[in-house]
Amino acid sequence: MGSGKVTSSVPFEFQGKHVTVAGLGVSGVPAAKVLHGLGARVTVVNDGDDERARAQAAELEQLGVTVRLGDGATLPEGTDLIVTAPGWKPDKPLFAAAGRAGVPVWGDVELAWRLRGPDAAPWLAVTGTNGKTTTVRMLAAILEAAGLRTAAVGNIGVSLLDAVLGEERYDVLAVELSSYQLHWAPSLRAHSAAVLNLAPDHLDWHGSMEAYAADKGRIYEGNRVACVYNVDAGDKPSTEDLVREADVEEGCRAVGFTLGTPGPSQLGVVEGILVDRAFVENRQKNAQELAEVSDVNPPAPHNIANALAAAALARAFGVPAGAVRDGLRAFTPDAHRIAHVGDVDGVAYIDDSKATNTHAAQASLAAYEPIVWIAGGLAKGATFDELVAGSAKRLRGVVLIGQDRALIREALARHAPEVPVVDLDRTDTGAMLQAVREARRLARPGDTVLLAPACASMDMFANYNKRGDAFAQAVRELGA
Repeated sequence: MGSGKVTSSVPFEFQGKHVTVAGLGVSGVPAAKVLHGLGARVTVVNDGDDERARAQAAELEQLGVTVRLGDGATLPEGTDLIVTAPGWKPDKPLFAAAGRAGVPVWGDVELAWRLRGPDAAPWLAVTGTNGKTTTVRMLAAILEAAGLRTAAVGNIGVSLLDAVLGEERYDVLAVELSSYQLHWAPSLRAHSAAVLNLAPDHLDWHGSMEAYAADKGRIYEGNRVACVYNVDAGDKPSTEDLVREADVEEGCRAVGFTLGTPGPSQLGVVEGILVDRAFVENRQKNAQELAEVSDVNPPAPHNIANALAAAALARAFGVPAGAVRDGLRAFTPDAHRIAHVGDVDGVAYIDDSKATNTHAAQASLAAYEPIVWIAGGLAKGATFDELVAGSAKRLRGVVLIGQDRALIREALARHAPEVPVVDLDRTDTGAMLQAVREARRLARPGDTVLLAPACASMDMFANYNKRGDAFAQAVRELGA
């Protein structure tokens, strides 16, 4: 960890400046409105020219904002600043043109950070390949249990612009940040931050694993109190490596979390108890009990890791141990995240449709045994050998659905040839009911039927929520 004192971002005067907003949608429209309200001359550029875009354009044009549909590549003349939607890739021609012209590019997170007032609430920030939303919501629950005014914001819940500019006054914000958002947020400086894990994801956007990890690691830059990292993750680079490379404020500490017994400056688990050896006096010898494993809902290993990360950030902010316990007890996980749908004939049915990549599916598979696994969908360039090899001993059977199911079938043939596999050659939405029926046929009492697709859903469903809903409906029909 570097020790350089990090200065705050230089104020930007918006009045009269020409700001180009790249992209309409959930971040572009509010950004354009905010910038217009600050006195900037705003031009919105958008690749698409569909019905939804035209409706959004009409709304903005009534305010006096210029909107250019169907051309997101050309830099408007006289642009002083670009504010981009986070999903726009760095290699787009618009940004190349901005680079040649010396025009800075910010994301909506950077804009929100720059617009905070002098008494703004500090940010406790979370990123990682998997577990971000759950951890941020756990953190918000813990902060609320401590009596603090807070909100889960960023890539979740309340938008950061609304949180920063709204009338509500917060003591602290629990902020979820994606790698896209971090890429476009150069001056963000959190109170404390955590990178939960690193696994190959969005590599088509970032260009390489190294670039993806570097963007995740930006969350540690300028941290004041704690950089929270995952002791157990075998990722390369590791989250601890990212901490070592970060330039933080003097006195900021590296704090690890582990599912094992914690060392000094770590949080971990001892005989079913979550304990803190980081934010206690004489941490060489002392530990503070925070909560029981049974207080974590659900108590799957990767969710306990999420709880430890949330607890570390809360403790970095000075939250007492009792609030950690109360917050974890009060927390209810979002739908489609290792959700217990029901039991039929002694078999448990678990919906983890949110497991849209191999890293998330691996964590889900590690939580149960024996398993009838429902998997498949859009692979997004993923390979499945490591996932299948590491989970083979847990598998009673596998039911494959979706466009890229052959990739998983081939990995199963290589690494788990004895496991029975049902390959459903259909991608219509009715395939889920058949998949659940086939899984029931393979399962025995005491088994778990687990929907953890390891793939995206858009080949068959609008999103992972719809896929999980279809699974839950199919289980209900079994029960009936």
